[in-house]
Amino acid sequence: GQRMDGETKQRHWARTRSLTFKVLAVWFIFSIIVPWNAKALMGISFLGFPLGYYFPVQGSLIIFVALIFYQNYQQDKIDDDAGV
Repeated sequence: GQRMDGETKQRHWARTRSLTFKVLAVWFIFSIIVPWNAKALMGISFLGFPLGYYFPVQGSLIIFVALIFYQNYQQDKIDDDAGV
């Protein structure tokens, strides 16, 4: 690969760090906040399951897999823009 100058390296790291914080924020919401509030959703049903069960168990898994693909796609764009 080609070497990055200092400014490009700083911009690349800033964008990578920003992406990481965004992904971690979404992860935090779906791994901590949603399950913590699941009790409030138990009265609502979706596909025969209480929403308080369905969101943390099925919804979080879907979000986590989508986050993997999203982060990979965005990081590839960041790397391509920096010439890495």
